[in-house]
Amino acid sequence: MTSPVFALSDKYIEQSAALDPGTATYLGIPGYDHLMTDFSPTGHAAREALSRTTLAQLDSLATDSDDDRLASGVLREGLQADIMAFDAGDHLSSIRIIAGDVDAARSIFDLMPTDTAADWEVIAKRMANVPGAFAGMRESWSLGMERGITASLRQVKGQAEQLSAWAGTPSEPGFFTTFAESASSVAGAPMDALRAAAADASRAMAETADFLIKQYAPHARTEDGCGRDAHEVARRRFLGMQISAEDAYEWGWEETMRLDAEIKKIAQQIVPDASVNEVRHLLDTDPNRAVHGEENLRAWLQELMDEAMDFLLSNGHFDLDPRVRTVEAMISPPGGAAAMYYTGPSEDLSRPGRTWYPANGRSVFPRWGEPTTAYHEGVPGHHLQIAVATVNRDRLSRYQRNTFVSGHGEGWALYAERLMDEFGFLDNPEYRLGYLYAQVFRAARVVVDCGVHCGLPIPKHSSWHAGEAWTPDLIFEFMNARSSSDEEFNWSEVNRYLGWPAQAISYKLGEREWLALRDEARAKHGASFNLRDWHAFGLNLGNLGLDLLKSEMRRF
Repeated sequence: MTSPVFALSDKYIEQSAALDPGTATYLGIPGYDHLMTDFSPTGHAAREALSRTTLAQLDSLATDSDDDRLASGVLREGLQADIMAFDAGDHLSSIRIIAGDVDAARSIFDLMPTDTAADWEVIAKRMANVPGAFAGMRESWSLGMERGITASLRQVKGQAEQLSAWAGTPSEPGFFTTFAESASSVAGAPMDALRAAAADASRAMAETADFLIKQYAPHARTEDGCGRDAHEVARRRFLGMQISAEDAYEWGWEETMRLDAEIKKIAQQIVPDASVNEVRHLLDTDPNRAVHGEENLRAWLQELMDEAMDFLLSNGHFDLDPRVRTVEAMISPPGGAAAMYYTGPSEDLSRPGRTWYPANGRSVFPRWGEPTTAYHEGVPGHHLQIAVATVNRDRLSRYQRNTFVSGHGEGWALYAERLMDEFGFLDNPEYRLGYLYAQVFRAARVVVDCGVHCGLPIPKHSSWHAGEAWTPDLIFEFMNARSSSDEEFNWSEVNRYLGWPAQAISYKLGEREWLALRDEARAKHGASFNLRDWHAFGLNLGNLGLDLLKSEMRRF
């Protein structure tokens, strides 16, 4: 018999799917793939009302087991975070280059099946609803303008550029046009309907870009930082724990300086007596140290993840259900943010977990920084974490299997990079340099995110711009010096931090909690500590906030 808490979680997911067809597709819940999410004020209000109603129902339920207790805590935490974000007006200014409403409306098409004519008929119907989705966004953003809740001008311009790229031109077809034409090789595909829908969807994107520049931009917030109050709300939402901006900032600065010193040491192993920048230049420009061509890159990333999966399973480091041992390396459509990302398997497991690499027109890909990212996004990072939760139906509620708290999830993925380093997969000095750059990049994110959004100056004891306020140019200089990627990517990252407050701090602060908990468990159990059992215990909790994670992991 299903417990009341599990039943409520299941009911909430089903009702959420009806109110958010994009999420339904992501989760693999059938019946909604022909629809688009309603991004209008009415649509957002309906989803917020469901959160409040569900929270009230949850408060009336008893928790008679440990599984119920945890399921209730995770659901409550998620509902409260959603309500808090709604009350802050986040839905009225969701304009940013990543993880906003525009990104959600475009990227959901990447997850739709495209094998048969019937698949394309569903796609044509959803595509025909794209103009309504963008009209809803414009309505919400207009209401935000009326209430004085606006996105920053930098994000508005960046979003408009994305929309223009995806809308395309007569000489350079955009996303929907290209996507629709890819159906021409499928017998019986409704090409007329697809082409008409693609034209309308592209026009809606172009109209929205025009709206942002001509109507919204004059009212946009000129400051890049969101302010202390908004950042406090965002920290709680992304971390699931309380931490002061000052404490995070100070720790992030110290960690950045520590990693800077370690990078200098490893660079000397690659080219003795060369500067760090000279080593980076060599690794970035030597054609023999690069993968050439998108398909060769995809195949190489697939090989990296397959090798990691085989090693982790054959050596008994993890248990993983055979149904989710496949993770596919993909190349993402052009025009989006520059960072690699992961999409999880569907509930019914018909769609596997996938990593998405944004080539964005490049054809040469330096190797040195890629292995650690593949381990982060794929195995043993996000795929292992999310796949374990997806199939853990006996212990986890449906909500637990499908939620994501960034501090927990990104913290685990960064811990997974460290784990692969501990297992020797990054012993190659070039790959280890890439790993260290990934670490210092995440530490520097803590600094710049808290610094710019909370108005914290560069430390007075710094030898670099001591006491100055953070600006976009200083953020870029600070991050570019600690990145394994090119300047275009690093500017994309700067724009990402400025538009997505507190998300960037979740990686390193989350990893810090995972490592501290591992140290606690080792000290508690001594020689009997078993890393495999500890990993299994942690992953079987599903995704949860860091405060909940700490209290649960101390039961190990």
